[in-house]
Amino acid sequence: MAKVIAVYSVKGGVGKTSLAVNLAAISSLCAGHRTLLWDLDAQGSASFLCGANPQHGTAQSVFSRETAPQKLVSPSAWSQLDVIGADTSLRAVEHVLFDAGKPKRLRRILEDLAPSYDRIILDCPPGLTELSDQVFKAADIVLMPLVPTALGLRAMAQIITYLEEWGSKAPILVPIISMVDRRKSLHRTFLAEHPDWLSVPQSSIIEKMTIKQAPVEVFASRSPPAALLRAIWHEVDQRLQTIDKSEGKNARRGRPRIPRAGR
Repeated sequence: MAKVIAVYSVKGGVGKTSLAVNLAAISSLCAGHRTLLWDLDAQGSASFLCGANPQHGTAQSVFSRETAPQKLVSPSAWSQLDVIGADTSLRAVEHVLFDAGKPKRLRRILEDLAPSYDRIILDCPPGLTELSDQVFKAADIVLMPLVPTALGLRAMAQIITYLEEWGSKAPILVPIISMVDRRKSLHRTFLAEHPDWLSVPQSSIIEKMTIKQAPVEVFASRSPPAALLRAIWHEVDQRLQTIDKSEGKNARRGRPRIPRAGR
């Protein structure tokens, strides 16, 4: 059964989508996992980066049960990586979920998809919404990119405080310091204060994803950013492989916490 990885931030503009796309590519191309990338953001940036072209107006139909989730899956250009694309109809997904009164709708959909995959990666829209609540209930791990500033820490603290109210249903959070520029003293200080957190650099190679319309692993696999992204995937994948073995089947539920992660 597939493990579910959510890439989420309460704030936009923190490198969330590029991280989701790159990890999905590494999962499939390097780790050999059957991988599904599900773009849940109405902006459709992950869909664009993967060349996915969903039929207009269909993305939210899976939540209203008008469409079986398997019918929205498209193969990507890369081996073992499939995509569920996004479109602007996802702007209405909050109303659909609220009207349905089904707080576990997303989890049920993922359970339908899980037998076909080893890893499912969710590129989530920013904000605290009904959809984000359903993501927290469904994911085995929530990766939270944050910029190396006080506002980034504040955003993470807000989510931790919010999830503390969930008690035994809270997911594991993994912070990833995003868009790091080591030329800036503020960023260097932030890294020094959080030496066990994984980080992704501010990189022109990562920015080229929008031009290449492909993940870094495809067009710059020997670059330093590609190596760092593979290291992040290794840490996440190792964590997923040990969840059931070391902590029990439901161990991902508990007080929201930040597991230590090597660099």
